[in-house]
Amino acid sequence: MSLLRVLWPWLAAALSGVLLTLCFAPFDQAWLVWIALAPLIAAIWFGPVHPKYPLLRKLELGYLTGLVYFLGSLHWLAVLTVPGWFILCLYLAIYPAAWAGIVFVIATPREDPHSFRSVWLSSWRNLATGALAASAWVALELLRGHIFTGFGWNSLGIALHANIPFIQLASLTGVGGLSFLAVLSSAIAVATVRRLMIEARGGKIRAHFDFTITIALIVAAFGYGIRQLNPTGETVSLRVAAVQPSIPQNEKWNPAFEQRIYDTFDRQSSVAAAMKPDLLLWPEAATPRGFFEDRVANEFVRKWAGQGDHSLLFGTLRLSHEGDYNAAVLLTGPDDPPQFYPKSHLVMFGEYIPFRYSFPLFAIIVGDMVPSDFDNGDGPVIFRLPDPPVALAPLVCFEDTLGYLAREAANLGAQLFVTVTNTGWFKQSAAGRQHLAHSVFRCAENRRPMVRCANNGVTAFIDQLGRVTHKLQDPEGNIFAEGVLSAEIQIPVQPPTTFYMRRGELFASVCLIATFAALGIAAVRRRN
Repeated sequence: MSLLRVLWPWLAAALSGVLLTLCFAPFDQAWLVWIALAPLIAAIWFGPVHPKYPLLRKLELGYLTGLVYFLGSLHWLAVLTVPGWFILCLYLAIYPAAWAGIVFVIATPREDPHSFRSVWLSSWRNLATGALAASAWVALELLRGHIFTGFGWNSLGIALHANIPFIQLASLTGVGGLSFLAVLSSAIAVATVRRLMIEARGGKIRAHFDFTITIALIVAAFGYGIRQLNPTGETVSLRVAAVQPSIPQNEKWNPAFEQRIYDTFDRQSSVAAAMKPDLLLWPEAATPRGFFEDRVANEFVRKWAGQGDHSLLFGTLRLSHEGDYNAAVLLTGPDDPPQFYPKSHLVMFGEYIPFRYSFPLFAIIVGDMVPSDFDNGDGPVIFRLPDPPVALAPLVCFEDTLGYLAREAANLGAQLFVTVTNTGWFKQSAAGRQHLAHSVFRCAENRRPMVRCANNGVTAFIDQLGRVTHKLQDPEGNIFAEGVLSAEIQIPVQPPTTFYMRRGELFASVCLIATFAALGIAAVRRRN
């Protein structure tokens, strides 16, 4: 029994890490999000305290949860680099560790030895405790998405991507509102079990409003979403055809395979053109060589921009004296000047190495996979389609996982988001499905549809509510296969301006301020 008393907090922390992992692809057990942190919270609140370093023990428990969580949910990174995957997860686990420490300091009810009434019988205290814990989690997700240029992948609310009514809350709060509800649910679940145990010993179980209010908040969020599911307003139809060439990453930059790549685009674009699209899409870095620098690539692309009445949007690299860019280009005709967007948010260890020269260890670990750093653009750019007249915002690679970038584009007048990406680096892993899960929130936050064109999945179309309306897959359900996705999508002529568009991450910022304020109050009380 003494061994179990020592081990159970560690087992509970590891269990929370496993439950968090199961919330995301390839498992997609989103229902677990409501209880995933409950074991860790129980370990923080009720686990043994180290006599000399009580805070350190809670930090260790949180770190264990974070390590299991990120190693499990980001396992697809190991396909590219095992050392990089492990080092990144070692870093990301700091955030759940910090959360566990914050919960221990500001959100752990402590019994008063001079009172005959247990602290767990106070609904107000339980509710405030749960709200503080939830605020701290959202605050740390906000920081994780910005520190070192940010890696906000798999925030807790992302797990609910397929629950269309729930994700409408993102138009008010961003993903943070859903993360808040999920953490609050776990905290109140633990507090409720503890209260019931105390009341059962006293022989009298009563109703408490902390549980009722939590359920009411969740139901209210769902009800708000239901009311948003019938958008109104004039729309314009746009027929889109997206080519998914499914080119293996080891062939993409190999000169020996250049002709095969061009042949693949020729074959699939012929199929796409037969569908009479208004917009033809190719994925990120589509051509083997840069469109602007290479004559063969330029002529090939302009050939397809000149066939039919469609515009062509594709990804390409631009290597010039002005800078090296991973870019998106729109051609509205064979002789029209290209509309150009240089990617503004670069991916660490994919498009640049942080501290490449001042701290060369990172460059050594990555090796020749990133031989040099790309330059970044200044921000979103709006492309204009002539017929039908549509303002669209290109997003390259993982940029559709960034709420602020899509929000800026929407505020510039974008009616449609267009993502060109390449997850070929990660082969047939869960990376593409997790990427798609993030994309739907950009639509729900800004009430704009999105079309996605990937090299090897997931190529899909998403409506303005975040519903995946079309997805490329073969008869066996394989999302990585070569093919063309074509459909007519509806684009709002005058899309609404959501609260999230006006205020951005206001909810998460309030959570951050509340967390720091509570820590400040706790520090003052400790001094006194």
